[in-house]
Amino acid sequence: MSQVTRSECPACGHDDYKSLLHGTDRLYRTTDRSFTVIECSKCRLMRLFPQPHPSELSEFYPTQYWFSPGDSVAARAEERYRRFVLGDHVRFVEGAIEAIPTRGTVLDVGCGGGLFLRLLRERGHRVVGLDNSFDAAGVAWKQNRVTSLCGSLTRAPFRPRQFTTITMFHVLEHLYDPMAFCEAARDLLTDDGRLVVQVPNAACWQFLLFGEHWNGIDIPRHLVNFKEKDLVDLLDASGFTVTRRKHFSLRDNPAGLATTIAVGLDPMARRVRKVKESVTARLCKDALYFALMLACIPPTLVEAACRAGSTIMVEARKK
Repeated sequence: MSQVTRSECPACGHDDYKSLLHGTDRLYRTTDRSFTVIECSKCRLMRLFPQPHPSELSEFYPTQYWFSPGDSVAARAEERYRRFVLGDHVRFVEGAIEAIPTRGTVLDVGCGGGLFLRLLRERGHRVVGLDNSFDAAGVAWKQNRVTSLCGSLTRAPFRPRQFTTITMFHVLEHLYDPMAFCEAARDLLTDDGRLVVQVPNAACWQFLLFGEHWNGIDIPRHLVNFKEKDLVDLLDASGFTVTRRKHFSLRDNPAGLATTIAVGLDPMARRVRKVKESVTARLCKDALYFALMLACIPPTLVEAACRAGSTIMVEARKK
């Protein structure tokens, strides 16, 4: 299978780098191949090298990689939990919306099953979702009743300056060309619009402690691993100014640490890998994972308070 072997750094164009670590798909086990994460010798941007070819990369994304609500009692309880922890994201985005003089439409890029957009719509906002998975966009339409399209932001059928707010939660790290998406977002935003972006933070304490076992590195799906400075520099080069930052996510930081510590307990990973287990074993593992997540809240809060949280969420406005 061919690979993307361009050695120039996508951020600064420098072609010298050093190898940081090697790892494989620890979370979903879609492959047993080992991959290398390198760091640019000039700007220190971290990325997978060589990058898998797009036709191969799709094999590393299992069916329902995104969350799809089910009809069981456990699934409904999981959705209630997700609604609760997504409140963190909703409040941050509403802060961005309130900074805009005119009320417009929110576009969520990489919307998955659309639960986040449903929460915004329930609070009176006009919303549209975009995802490259046809199945995910279908779930957003059918189960969460939000308008959603299947496609890429760089080729989406939207008018320039159509949206007042665009959100990208855990999207940029999956892209061959993150700047192209940021520039596309800039063109689709109104002049006073806001872009909200969240990515794993490779400058976090968790990465220093766990290295290639840190859940946020997510080999081989994460093609770029951003530190906070990398994200700010990318947005600046794309025509944005960062106005607000947040280093803690109730949905992502504790769960990410729990999965790093005990990947075998992660409910989504077990579901994707189709682990055979009895109802009792499944409930026990789910309970243990939930307890571990609760235990991970205090250390991840401390980490975030020191501006070294495992995720970084920013609000940016057009220059």
